[in-house]
Amino acid sequence: MGRQLDYAVARQVLDEEFPCAEEMFRNTAIPDVPEQIVTATKRLFSSATQAFREALIGVAVARSTNPEIDIRFPYMNQAENSFNGRTLDNRVVNPFLVEHEVPCSTGPYLSSIRRNVTFEEATIRGVRDKAAFRALLEIIKYLQDNGSDAARQYLRYLLSRFVALRDASNTALARVRKLSLEQHAAFIEQLLNLPSGGLIPVLLSVATLCAVRDYFDLPWEVSWQGINVADRASGAGGDITIAKDGTTVLTIEVTERPIDRARVVATFNGKISPAGLDDYLFLFASASPSDEARRAAQQFFAQGHDISFINVRDWIVALLATIGPNGRSLFFEHAAKLFSSVDVPAPIKLGWNERIRNVLPEAGQ
Repeated sequence: MGRQLDYAVARQVLDEEFPCAEEMFRNTAIPDVPEQIVTATKRLFSSATQAFREALIGVAVARSTNPEIDIRFPYMNQAENSFNGRTLDNRVVNPFLVEHEVPCSTGPYLSSIRRNVTFEEATIRGVRDKAAFRALLEIIKYLQDNGSDAARQYLRYLLSRFVALRDASNTALARVRKLSLEQHAAFIEQLLNLPSGGLIPVLLSVATLCAVRDYFDLPWEVSWQGINVADRASGAGGDITIAKDGTTVLTIEVTERPIDRARVVATFNGKISPAGLDDYLFLFASASPSDEARRAAQQFFAQGHDISFINVRDWIVALLATIGPNGRSLFFEHAAKLFSSVDVPAPIKLGWNERIRNVLPEAGQ
């Protein structure tokens, strides 16, 4: 009895919907789900019984991948169209939550209630949190009464609630005692490939400057601002400023956007010239500046303003090679501190952990 699930397809569904759920959470998008189902879901997430909401992921996946399944019956011996919820949880749902560092239970499937349970009203007699279980039944009825498209929409919303749960917790960064220069280079390159809206190259650049300052015991003041703070409004000439005894030594703009002539001219007129900046550095993370941008920089050089361009990865790796193993340890500690900030989104922290595992499989163990 029962209907078989393709667990590879089930995992694929989660992999496809999770990035959409993260975006929904970040943008506080209104879910395409009835209000009463949203209310029921909130009730589940306010419950201390984690097993209900985690089981609901498998229910939504089963409904969206095989419309013949009767999702009220999560054990194979219960009905002709039942499904194996426990195996789905063990093979797909729980590993998925753990991989994405979402707080989840460690107990067996539906451990809070007796085995061989059905998602029906009669089951409620053996449940401690009856309000949460009724909310679960309401959502399951909604999914059962609607098609696979509605199940996918609900799954996306449900996963966005798990994203919120993850982001509310403190995502710990993987730490290592030592990385070689080559491992640092690979780690930095992989981090820079992670979408961050420009935040990652700024954090890595600040960590590099702080490491150089500390290694050589330089009297530098390294200050930086958030990527969403307008330079003009903050009074800063760029993303990062290095000062000595109150005097600006170097101003740095870290960018993932293309650098063309118009941008160089606008930066000169809006930041460099008004502040009288003599040394201005563009650290670019993607495309190299255009030839016209470089020619514009040469014209401003003739006026006494040194505007330079360098790839941020190459710049960081060259400096890390210069300051040796001890300096690289300083860099890693500064970077870990910056990336651990509560202002850094959880997906970036998870990206850090994944990339540490890529360059050093035993890291963090």
